Amino acid sequence: MLQKIMDFDHKISGKIRIQPEQKFLWRLAAFLAHTGDSWYWLGALFLLWLLASGEWHYKAAFLAIGIAVQIVIIFAIKFTVRRSRPEGQWGAFYRNTDPHSFPSGHAARAGLLLAMAVGLGPAWFALVIAVWAPIMSMARVVMGVHYLVDVVAGLLIGILIGWLVLLLEPFCLLLVPFVF
Repeated sequence: MLQKIMDFDHKISGKIRIQPEQKFLWRLAAFLAHTGDSWYWLGALFLLWLLASGEWHYKAAFLAIGIAVQIVIIFAIKFTVRRSRPEGQWGAFYRNTDPHSFPSGHAARAGLLLAMAVGLGPAWFALVIAVWAPIMSMARVVMGVHYLVDVVAGLLIGILIGWLVLLLEPFCLLLVPFVF
């Protein structure tokens, strides 16, 4: 049964992949795929944390903690499952530094941010993340660095991690009060 799912996943993921000859779509998908990179998010949240005060200073710190937790959990799963990435040329950095495909860390980050945005607000932020998360996640499949199952699982795991981090908010405040 699992082999049938994997075969179907390979087939579907291959069909929705785009080729470099489709220059506009290729560049757009590459840009979108990179918008989920952890260092961009952590860098932007650090700047927001430095420059903002009050509510957004707090949210930036809490979202960064969530991303850190998500990274640790996803890497633990990846190095347990060890599913190889699809064959391809794009994303050499990802292929070299993280050869494992399941689950997608980018999609998990998107799911985490979605859950936390819904929990923390404001509504416009949650709406922006709700639109961005599936688009960025699918760009990872379209560019050939993940299979469809990787990003679906990543989104779901990320949502669970996000809700867990929200539930542990009081513990985070006690553990690292200096970041808030």
